[in-house]
Amino acid sequence: MRQILDAAARHGRLLLIVGLAAGIAAPDLALAAKRWIPELIAAMLFLAALRIGPKQALGAARDLGRSVGGVLVGQLALPVGFAALCLAMGWTGPLPTALTLMLAACSISGSPSLTIMTGHDPAPALRLLIVGTALLPLTVLPVFLVSPALGSGTEIVGAAGRLLAVILAAVAGAFIFRALLPREPSPSAIRSLDGMAAILMAVVVIGLMSAVGPAIYGDPRGLAFNLAVAFAANFGLQLLGARLARRFVGKDAAPAFGIVAGNRNIALFLTALPPATTDPLLLFIGCYQIPMYLTPLLLGRYYARVSRDG
Repeated sequence: MRQILDAAARHGRLLLIVGLAAGIAAPDLALAAKRWIPELIAAMLFLAALRIGPKQALGAARDLGRSVGGVLVGQLALPVGFAALCLAMGWTGPLPTALTLMLAACSISGSPSLTIMTGHDPAPALRLLIVGTALLPLTVLPVFLVSPALGSGTEIVGAAGRLLAVILAAVAGAFIFRALLPREPSPSAIRSLDGMAAILMAVVVIGLMSAVGPAIYGDPRGLAFNLAVAFAANFGLQLLGARLARRFVGKDAAPAFGIVAGNRNIALFLTALPPATTDPLLLFIGCYQIPMYLTPLLLGRYYARVSRDG
């Protein structure tokens, strides 16, 4: 088993691409995995917190001001501004709702791993993940208030409460479990955790592809449009985030800030919002996973340039 997990950790990037392909090619498999997405996402949060540990989490949060500032810009100012613009323009429907939720979401739990895959320091991504996840129940409330399509005030409080419950249960459970261990996890144990996380991420992305496979034949124009918007939104935020971080934070942290800016855990809202709200968004959410997991392959050279002197 350890050899399998080590292999999954070493070839995590390939495993994620295999998950994308499997979800698109096998719609029945994607539908089966879709039913377990909330539990799988909670498990991913648990593994991420277990790998980090409370001591490392506290140490990684030393630069709290920059992390909080980045989160407030990315998870509060951007989505509130976008939602207000959509409201003023009268732009409604699944796409603006999906984009609003994407901007309001915290970083994906795999952002430190994606940063490692590009060859850069994952510590800033880790800080942003911790702070962004902790502040999400607070930053998401103004976004829901500005965007009527997300529900009434009661639904907002309920959704934020469920999000907070998922986050706290996963993180607290992981920290308690780690405190009961007789020693710190060894490098081989860390690799095993990375392997389990890669496998879980691959299964999650299979489920998130449930709307993509059928759309290839049933709605190819809608698929192409959502895929183009997903690439533009994801990569556009990454390019902008990395450039701004290079200027205001530093070149060493720029890749991590860029990766976090574009790769948001929009799937986390599937654990909190009703299916009537999330089902029309699944095509965009599925398309959004494709640039996410292609980030190390397609933007690796860009991040190498943005982190260099000059």
